[in-house]
Amino acid sequence: MQPSFAYFRSVLQALLCGCVLALTACASLPPPTGEINAAQQAVARANDADADQYAPDEIRRGRDALAAAQAAIASGRDQDARTLATRASALADLAHARSREAASQNELSQRRAEIDGLRQRLRLED
Repeated sequence: MQPSFAYFRSVLQALLCGCVLALTACASLPPPTGEINAAQQAVARANDADADQYAPDEIRRGRDALAAAQAAIASGRDQDARTLATRASALADLAHARSREAASQNELSQRRAEIDGLRQRLRLED
């Protein structure tokens, strides 16, 4: 038995309804408050890691992006706010990582200086 045109028509209508529902669901995304909160937390983590000292450019750009995201959400531009908040998080995470790296490098330099000092003392004692 061959399917009739009515069968194909009902299948196409069902697919069309599914596509419309999917597009409607995508179009009505909630405001990006989660992304804004994540960006605020990332900036706070970078601040705690002394990003102002070790990664000033990245943390400044992260703060600027966060401020722009907050302004965008206040004016109802949710997609722009989402994009800016994601950018702010990434920049703050980069500032945090660079700060941690610089702090680790400083600590490593101090430890190496201590080791050199101990080696010199050992040579003097011999």
